[in-house]
Amino acid sequence: FPFPYTPYRIQEQFMQALYGALEAGRVGIFESPTGTGKSLSLICGALSWLRDWEEKRRREEERLLAQDGLSSQRARPDSADTAPVSPTRDPDWVTAFVQNKEERDRVDRLKEEHIRRKKREDSLEKIRHNVQLKYAAKRKRCEEDEAKRLLQLSKEALSQGAAEGALDQLDHNEEELILAEYESDDEKKAVSGLEEDDDDLEEEHVTKIYYCSRTHSQLSQFVREVQKSPFGKDTRLVSLGSRQNLCVNEEVRRLGALQLINDRCMEMQKNKHEKKSDEENEGKKRRVSRTVCPFYSYEQMQFLRDEVLVEVKDIEQLVSLGRETKACPYYGSRFAIPAAQLVVLPYQMLLHEPTRNAAGIKLKDQVVIIDEAHNLIDTITCIHSAEVSGSQLCCAHSQLSQYMERYRKRLKAKNLMYIKQILYLLERFVAMLGGNVNQNPGCQVVSQTGTVLKSINDFLFQSQTDNINLFKVQRYCEKSLISRKLFGFVERYGGPASAVKINKENQKLTGLQNFLLTLQQGSDKEGDPPVEAEHDQLRAASPLMQIEGFLSALTNANQDGRVILNRQGTVGQSSLKFLLLNPAVHFAKVVEECRAVIIAGGTMQPVADFREQLLCCAGVDPARIVEFSCGHVIPPENILPIILCSGPSNQQLEFTYQTRDLPQMMDETGRILCNLCNVIPGGVVCFFPSYEYEKQVYGHWEQTGLLSRLSAKKKIFQEPKKANQVEQVLVEYAKCIKRCSQTGGQMTGALLLSVVGGKMSEGINFSDDLGRCVIMVGMPYPNIRSPELQEKMTWLDKTMPRAAGQAPSRVLIENLCMKAVNQSIGRAIRHQKDFASILLLDHRYARPAIFNKLPQWIRERTQVKPAFGSAFAELRKVRTHHTLCPAT
Repeated sequence: FPFPYTPYRIQEQFMQALYGALEAGRVGIFESPTGTGKSLSLICGALSWLRDWEEKRRREEERLLAQDGLSSQRARPDSADTAPVSPTRDPDWVTAFVQNKEERDRVDRLKEEHIRRKKREDSLEKIRHNVQLKYAAKRKRCEEDEAKRLLQLSKEALSQGAAEGALDQLDHNEEELILAEYESDDEKKAVSGLEEDDDDLEEEHVTKIYYCSRTHSQLSQFVREVQKSPFGKDTRLVSLGSRQNLCVNEEVRRLGALQLINDRCMEMQKNKHEKKSDEENEGKKRRVSRTVCPFYSYEQMQFLRDEVLVEVKDIEQLVSLGRETKACPYYGSRFAIPAAQLVVLPYQMLLHEPTRNAAGIKLKDQVVIIDEAHNLIDTITCIHSAEVSGSQLCCAHSQLSQYMERYRKRLKAKNLMYIKQILYLLERFVAMLGGNVNQNPGCQVVSQTGTVLKSINDFLFQSQTDNINLFKVQRYCEKSLISRKLFGFVERYGGPASAVKINKENQKLTGLQNFLLTLQQGSDKEGDPPVEAEHDQLRAASPLMQIEGFLSALTNANQDGRVILNRQGTVGQSSLKFLLLNPAVHFAKVVEECRAVIIAGGTMQPVADFREQLLCCAGVDPARIVEFSCGHVIPPENILPIILCSGPSNQQLEFTYQTRDLPQMMDETGRILCNLCNVIPGGVVCFFPSYEYEKQVYGHWEQTGLLSRLSAKKKIFQEPKKANQVEQVLVEYAKCIKRCSQTGGQMTGALLLSVVGGKMSEGINFSDDLGRCVIMVGMPYPNIRSPELQEKMTWLDKTMPRAAGQAPSRVLIENLCMKAVNQSIGRAIRHQKDFASILLLDHRYARPAIFNKLPQWIRERTQVKPAFGSAFAELRKVRTHHTLCPAT
C-alpha cells in the first residue's frame, strides 16, 4: 500500500482488512483507536482498492475491444457451409446471432464509456497543465458576466416606469410574497433550474468512494490528510456541504438559519427558470421583478467543477474559489459528483434520502465509508425525529391565517385549499395538547400534565386528521416554498419597527404584531431570555419550517415510530415529538444499493448494537458482515487502566441512583481524588454521570473542606454547560498545566471536572500533560424513566431476540452506558509516545458482561483492584517510571 511514511503493523492489518472487505462487497465494522492513524489507513487502503479496481476494468475493456476487432475481421458469412437444421431447435446461425448481438451491445457500451472517460481525462489534463488557458477562460467569463449585469440594469431602468401601476395596491416588493399557482399533485420530477445542463446531470457516475463524517471540521481534516497522502495529486475529490457552508451570495448568507438559506436559494432558482416567460410578457400591465442569484451561472459552474476535479480542495478552498470565479460552490461541487473518485460529505447528506437525491448522489454499486460512526444509530434517529412546541404551532397558525386574509383575492383555489388544510392540522395538533389555537399559548394552562405516547395511526385518528393526505401536504410545502413566503410576510409586518407605518390597507395586520408581542411577554418570566432575545429567536426562522419537519416525520410507517405528547404547565411549553424507533428502515437502502459499506470509528465497542439494531434489522445477511478491531500503537506500560472496587476507607464503590447521593460516597470520591492529585503530575480529568451530580458533589466538597484540600495541589476547572464557553475553559486549563510544569512548586497542575456525554467527552483531545489520568465516577446509565427510552426498550423487547439470556432492553441500557464510557476514557491516549492512567470507580465494571464491552486495547491491559492501597501503589509506579524515562 502506498503510504507517506512506514506504516505501523496495525495500519497494514487495517488496510489489508479494508481492501478485502471492499473487494468482497462486505459491510464492515472497523475499529482503530484514535492516535493510530485511522484516517490515513482509510485513505490509502480504500484508494489502493479503487486504483486496482479501475485498472482491472480498463484491462477487461481492452481485452473485449481487442476481441471485437479480431471477430469482426474473421466474420465472413459463407453460404456453402450451412449445415442441415433440426426442426426441434433454433438454427445455429440464429443462436450465434443472438449471442453475438449481446456481446456487440456490451462492446458498444464499453466503447462509449471508453470515449467518454478519455474525453474527460484529456479535458482535466489540459486544465491541469495549461494555466494560461485556465485564466483566459476565467477572464472571458468575468467579461461576459459584467456585460450581462449592465444589460440587466438597462432593462430594469426601462421597465421601472411600467411597474408603478400596482394591482390591488400591493407595493412592488410584496409581489414576491404571493404563492405561485400550484400546478399539480402528481409525483412528477421537479424541473431542473438549468436547461443547458441536462447532459451533465445524466453523466454516468464512475465507481467512487463516499466518505462521510460528523462535522465540517472533521471533513476538512480528512481532506488535508488526502492532500498529504501519496494519492493527493491524482485523486478527483469533491467536498460537499450545506448551503450554509458553501453559499457565497452575501444577501442569502445573512439570513443565518439553514432552512431560510435553503428556501431563498430555491426561490432564486425558480425565479431564474420563470424569468424567460416574464420577459415575453412585455405588453402586459405589470411585470414582476424577481431576484436571481448572480453566482448561478452554468458556464462559471462548469469551470468551477473542472477546477475542483483537477486539484484536491477542502470546503474553505472551495468557497474561496467560488468567490474568485463568481460561481456557486454548492451547485458547482454537485456537478463534479459523477466524475469524482472520492466524495467527502457530512452524515446528514448521505443518511437522509431526500437530501441525498437532491444532491444527485447515486449509491448503486458504490462504496460508502462512514467515519466517527460510534453514534451512527443516534444520528439516524435524530435526523428523522422532529419536535414542535405549542407556541410554535399557535404562532404558525396565527401567521398563516393573517397571510391568507391578506392575500385571499390573489391566491388560486389550490393554494387556498392547502393553506386551509395546514391551518386545520395546526388547530387539531394544539387541541391534542389541550389548548385552543386562537388564544395565547403562554396563558393557557394545561389541565392534565404528563407524557403520553401514541402510535402514528392513533395520533392521527384521535386528532381527527387521518382523512388528510400528509404526503400531498408535505409535497405542497416543499414545492410552493410556503414557509419562505410566510417568513418574508412576517419579516415585513411582524416586527415592531414596521409597526410605525400603518395605513388603512395593513391596519388589520397589527393583530399579528400584537400576537407576537404577547407571545414574547408571556414567556418573559424569570430565567427566560429577555424580550429582545426572544424576538430575535422568533425572527430567526418561521415556525412553519419546524412544523414541516414534524409533518414529514408523520409519513413514516406506523410501526417504526411513536408520537410523544408532552403536556407541561402551559400549552406554549408543551410539545409534540416524533420519535423514530427503527433507524434501520432509513439505513436499509444504503446497504442494499452499495457495493460495500464500512462503518469506522476510534471506539466502536460494544458492536452488538450496530450488528443487531442497524444491520440485521436492515436486512443485511450476517455472512456479509465483517468486523475488524486493532490494538493501539503505544507500548503496554504507557497505559494503566484500573477498575477500583473500594476507596481509601474501604467504602465499596457503587454509584447507583440510590447510593451515589450518600455523603460517605461523595466523601470517598473526594478522598480518592486528593490521593491521586498528590502523585499525578499535569492534568487530571474526572468525568461525572451528569451535570446535576457534578454540581451536587462539588457543593458537598465545598462544605466539607475537601475542595480546599484538592485546590492546594490542582487548580479546579468545571465544564461549562454553554458550548461557547468550552474553548475558554480549555485554554485556561492548558495554560495552568503548562505554567505549573515550568515553575514547579506545590501546585502540580489542574483538575477538570467534566460530564459524560458533555462537550468534553467527545472530539476534544487530552493528550500528553492535559490528561495524565482520566477518572470515571460511577456508571453513566441513561435515565430509564425517560418515556422515549422506555418506548425504545419495549419496542426492542418485542422485535429483537434475547441475547445470551439477556432481554434486548437490558442490553441496550448497558451498551448506551459503555459507549459513553469508552468515548470519555479514549480522550487520554492520542499518539504513540503518550501515557496515561484510567480509573473506573465502581466495582460493577469488573462484571464480565460489562468488562467485555471495554475496547480491546484497554481491556487487555486492565487490572481489577479490590482495595485502594494496591491501586495507589501501581499509580505511583507509573509516575516513577515516566519520571525516570520521560517520553521524547
